[in-house]
Amino acid sequence: MSLELSESLQQTIDDLSENFSGKLIEVYQSSGDTFVRIEADALIEICTFLKEQQHFTYLSDIIGTDRYTSDERFEIIYNLLSLKNSVRLFLKVRCSEEDPAIDSVTSIWPGANWNEREVFDMFGVQFNNHPDHRRIFLPEDFQYFPLRKEFPLLGIQGSIDLPTTTPDTE
Repeated sequence: MSLELSESLQQTIDDLSENFSGKLIEVYQSSGDTFVRIEADALIEICTFLKEQQHFTYLSDIIGTDRYTSDERFEIIYNLLSLKNSVRLFLKVRCSEEDPAIDSVTSIWPGANWNEREVFDMFGVQFNNHPDHRRIFLPEDFQYFPLRKEFPLLGIQGSIDLPTTTPDTE
């Protein structure tokens, strides 16, 4: 790889390439951060490796994105930190629009629980084997996913009770 990385991060990328060569799709840098996109079916195996072998013990957050494409529409980004080596790595996984589902990483990082629930609530991505797979912000019977690009900016009229814009004076 011809990326300018710290020694420990370069070692992590080399170890990932050596152990998961067929599962790494791309490795690149943007704005000083390193991103590794992987095959979705290798998520648990690679995350376990990163935590146990590479000391990425802290999952800072999980971000969902809607790429609004016909292929691999949704992207899930894991912000991982190795406190031991003082490095950050972003791990990316994509899933389809038809059945947006990937494995839950709560068995590796229990703190992923609420982050995965938020991504489910806003984008509709299912997390297989999640211990508490339900909405976190919106009512359980809400049928929409507000951060999908086709969701109207002003919401769907009548889908949820909204507060009035004028305060009660009584």
